[in-house]
This record gives sequence, C-alpha cells and structure tokens, in this order.
Amino acid sequence: MDDNASLPQRVRLVEVGPRDGLQNEKAIVPTEVKVELIDRLTRAGLSAIEATSFVLPKWVPQMGDAAEVMRRILRKPGVRYPVLTPNLKGFEAALAAGADEVAVFVAASETFSQKNINCSIDESLARAAPIFAAAKAHDVRVRGYISCVLGCPYEGTVPASRVADVAAALHRLGAYEISLGDTIGIGTAGQTQGLVASVAAQVPIATLAGHFHDTYGQALTNVYAAMQMGVATFDCSVAGLGGCPYAKGATGNVASEDVMFLLDGLGIETGVDMTALRAAGQYISDFLDRAPASRVARALAARDATPA
Repeated sequence: MDDNASLPQRVRLVEVGPRDGLQNEKAIVPTEVKVELIDRLTRAGLSAIEATSFVLPKWVPQMGDAAEVMRRILRKPGVRYPVLTPNLKGFEAALAAGADEVAVFVAASETFSQKNINCSIDESLARAAPIFAAAKAHDVRVRGYISCVLGCPYEGTVPASRVADVAAALHRLGAYEISLGDTIGIGTAGQTQGLVASVAAQVPIATLAGHFHDTYGQALTNVYAAMQMGVATFDCSVAGLGGCPYAKGATGNVASEDVMFLLDGLGIETGVDMTALRAAGQYISDFLDRAPASRVARALAARDATPA
C-alpha cells in the first residue's frame, strides 16, 4: 500500500514568523524590517501571513507598531494577512488598520490559560464571543488557535477530549479554521493522529490546521502524521523564528523552509517559491545576527557555498 496515497495534493501554509516568531525577540525589531520581511514573504508566494498582534504594548512591546505595519505592507490580492486580537479593543484597532482576518487564542490547559491570559478556558471563550460577533458584523474572518493541545508545561498531558471540546466551542462561535498548537513541541506522531481523530469527531477536518513547535525534533513527523489524517493546512515560521514566553524551553514553530522541503519531496503543491522563502529567512536572520534555525536553510546555504 502506498502510504502517500492519502496525503493531500495541495497544502496551505500559514506563515506566522512576523508575529509568532518575532514577538519574543527582546530587542525591538524596527517597523521597516518587519514590513520588508512580510513583503518578501508575500513575494515568495505565501497565501496567508500572520502580520502582527493588536495587544497592549506594555504586554508585548515588540508588537507596539501593529497599526503602522498594517499600513505599510504591500498587500497582494488573494493573500490574507491575519492579526492576533486578544479582546474586543484589539479587534477594533485591527479593524481600523484594515485587517480582514483576525485570530483569537484559547488554551486547552486550565493552568496555561491562567498563566497566559489570567482566566479559565470557559472565561476565555466567553471573552472571545464579542470578537466573533463584531467580526461577523464587519465581514471579517476569525481563525481560532488552541494552545497546549499535546501537552502543557504545567499540567503535563492534556486530554484530547478537552481539546475537541474547545475546538467545538470555537467552531460554534464561528471560527472558519482552528489551529491545533503543540506549544511545547512535545507531541509525537501517534499522539498527533489520536488528537486529530478526536477533534475531527466534533469539528470538520477541513477546518483544522496543525501548529507544531520543534522542541523535541518531532514537528515534521507530526506534520506528516496530520496529513495522513486529512489535515491540509499548517502554520510555519520562516527561519524557525519564535518560542513561547509561557513555556520555558519551547523552540520556534516548525521552520517554513523545512516544511517546504518535506512537501516538495512528496510532490505536494504549496504555491511557494523555496528560493524566495530562503531569502526572506536569511534577511531576518541577518538582521537578528544569527543563523536560521531551519536545518534545510542551513544545509542549502552550505551546499551553495561549496565550490563546484
């Protein structure tokens, strides 16, 4: 039997580097660098680029220029530029900045929810409800993120049934897509498939996306495992940028270049140009004065530097 027969012919990549990747950088990244990164990612062919986050600057100083970033990026028709909006005030600011898609976060772990946003899971869903209502009134799409779906830094194992219940709640509120986030990167392929099966029993699998951090080196394996279950949308971060301030030791989201290499090798379409993607990753890595975390980017750079 061909194990690849059940894989999707095309995968949608959601680039989260400009927001999820840069938000934890201690040194402020200038607005013009963020804009250039997003524009490079647009030119690389990505159809969804998470641009920024409309949060209070005192909580996330790195995202204090959200409105300016949205004003200055060169938007390409057909490309989505979702932004994170943790509350109604953030949504209103995003709307004023021209956002046509927003994202809300809910945790699958009670302790993580309290540590992250100072409220319970049920309270976080209640807080999200007004955002969904306002978004519907303004014809703005809402994407739901669920964090700690395969493990929590405080509680350990998170029951798949709880993740499924949270996903179902977000779906009822109106989320067009729900991203399942392995925030601490601890999940394995078997756990991933079990999780997807549980969630898909309550939410259409076509609305699910995978968001895998690579802390334990399992992210690509989990992407493949999720594709075998029918998931065809994945979050990724150029140059492997990122981490989580509330999950000590967690590395960045799986590198976009690494996911691209996997998908290219399987003959799966993405519409993304690897050369342009690598250049975008190298651009931001050069600014941050460190090598890309992407293994593929490093390997290809070494290959290109080797004399013929």
